[in-house]
Amino acid sequence: MRATASTPAQLRRANMGAVLAVMRHSGAVTGTDLIEATGLARATVIAVCDDLANAGWIRELQALRPPSQKGRPARVFEFDARAGAVVGIDFGVAKTTVVVGDLRGGILARATEILGALAGGAPERVAALNRAIGAALAGAGVAPAEVLAAGVGLAAPVDRNGNIPHSQAFWEHFDIGIPEELGERYGWPVLLANDANLAAMAEHWMGAGVGLDDLAVMLAGERIGFGLMESGRLLRGASGRAGEVGRLELVNGVGTADGIAPLVRELAAREFAAAGVAVPARGASPAAPRQVTAEAVFAAAAGGDTPAQRVLDAVARRMARVIALLATFMDPELVVIGGAVAESSRALLAPLGEELAKFMPTPPRVAVSSLGDAIVTLGAVRLALDHVEDNVLDLVPARAAGPAPVRSTHD
Repeated sequence: MRATASTPAQLRRANMGAVLAVMRHSGAVTGTDLIEATGLARATVIAVCDDLANAGWIRELQALRPPSQKGRPARVFEFDARAGAVVGIDFGVAKTTVVVGDLRGGILARATEILGALAGGAPERVAALNRAIGAALAGAGVAPAEVLAAGVGLAAPVDRNGNIPHSQAFWEHFDIGIPEELGERYGWPVLLANDANLAAMAEHWMGAGVGLDDLAVMLAGERIGFGLMESGRLLRGASGRAGEVGRLELVNGVGTADGIAPLVRELAAREFAAAGVAVPARGASPAAPRQVTAEAVFAAAAGGDTPAQRVLDAVARRMARVIALLATFMDPELVVIGGAVAESSRALLAPLGEELAKFMPTPPRVAVSSLGDAIVTLGAVRLALDHVEDNVLDLVPARAAGPAPVRSTHD
């Protein structure tokens, strides 16, 4: 006989899911609180809470006695954010960063490793990733068996099925079997996503895009890439390339898909050479040679340096054209500049806004992310949390499952 939505087993799962959904976003709650939030009967709520407590997802706190001191004390429950953990990974070209989060998204630890040269191949890069994972888990005091899912952000397109299209430059440096490696080694579900898409998820979750459903996040460090949300949904495209904006040489006044950092380096070298003065840079030793940075150039512009101001204006004009083109097609309410260059990019906001106003009567608002270089790892944590929340009743909390050894087939 085919099951229907009203079978006892399905009703039980639905009730457990409803109670958990409330508790994940609440502090300590009583049975009465849960009745009001879910509409379920008291007996059902208490039975569900007992089931969830026995499974390890929630814990019962000290009962509350009514002010009158009469009657049975109210039972109090709380979601156990340490019933498990998630891992968020930013796997870039030069380095990888790993964070460990609890089941409310609180960050417990972070670790970064420099990746081997691209020419070094997959083994060296995977070994660095595993070192970062080990350091982050140790810093968080989390055993591998406690991790319920891992999200991984890549500087490459990723389609809806977690596949990397082979038509993109450098795809071979990211399509190196990370889900299979981590799944075999640790036993985790591993979810791949494009780094700009994860940046959009992070901003929508805890950044400038909270409460907004039409959002674009521009990662503009070395290359420009957008993560796009429309009506609260992430846009990926047929093969995961939505937001890649790889043909900017076709756009008048833009010329390349270079991000803010390389544009500043190129333009600053040109402007300061023409002026016959030193380029603003940081570092001044054999170990740390002088390097042109967006931060140094924009700080010089703020101090009234004319060549630096010309660099700032030129970068703002280019970025405004890119944003105007995107806004013509996507009509986002907000565009957020994110990534490692975000903080120094605040200097661009005023000239960028003036330039945008020349192209369209009602341009989108532009803001700078406050999430810094953690933006991709936070999005990866959100991706892993979404998986846990969607599958919570099919998962077993680590405290209920007991310890499991880490496979060492690829040490």
